Amino acid sequence: MHELSLTLLRDAPSRVAGIILTERNVSWPSYADSSTDEAAAHPHGLTAGTRVVYSLVIINKAGGLIYQRDFQAGLQKLSTNDYLVFAGTFHGVHAITRSLTPVFPYSAPATSNTSASTIPMTSTLPNPGLPKTGLEVLETERFRLTCFQTVTGTKFLLFTDPLMPNVDSVIAKIYELYADYVMKNPFYQLEMPVRCESFDRHLATWLRGR
Repeated sequence: MHELSLTLLRDAPSRVAGIILTERNVSWPSYADSSTDEAAAHPHGLTAGTRVVYSLVIINKAGGLIYQRDFQAGLQKLSTNDYLVFAGTFHGVHAITRSLTPVFPYSAPATSNTSASTIPMTSTLPNPGLPKTGLEVLETERFRLTCFQTVTGTKFLLFTDPLMPNVDSVIAKIYELYADYVMKNPFYQLEMPVRCESFDRHLATWLRGR
């Protein structure tokens, strides 16, 4: 039996309120030996400490594909048209999930400088006061897709192993490299495909040296 659960992002004070999609297979209890090694149970023979980055996709604020790169050998190759369709589809799904984030009215607490009547405001759950966003994590048995959206609407989609820890810090570093070697490039045009050799080189070097 296949199950897809939808949950709200919790315990992330430094992140905006978002949505997590988790996909998993549900089956009857197994009576196998509990001493089975964790690496053997993983489809790729990896452990919880493994740091594997499969691919990076960058989408502009209009849903256009501006960057795609694989970092592991043996991955299934997709055509450029497939990636363009994926970028547009994810952009639409992200907008839909953003509209699903609950927003409830609330009143700011009164202070000595304000009157007893307060101004109605809105709150997002589970992190009141933070702006809402859309899909942030899509997890399956084979990979985890993590989405980081900038203030300007650019989306960084990172495909990693589902057991990889500290994905947020990896995306933060990728965004830092993007800001240094793409956005500061005087020849780069905003919202256009990224063709910066220095960004490719520093990105590959950093991922190999983690």
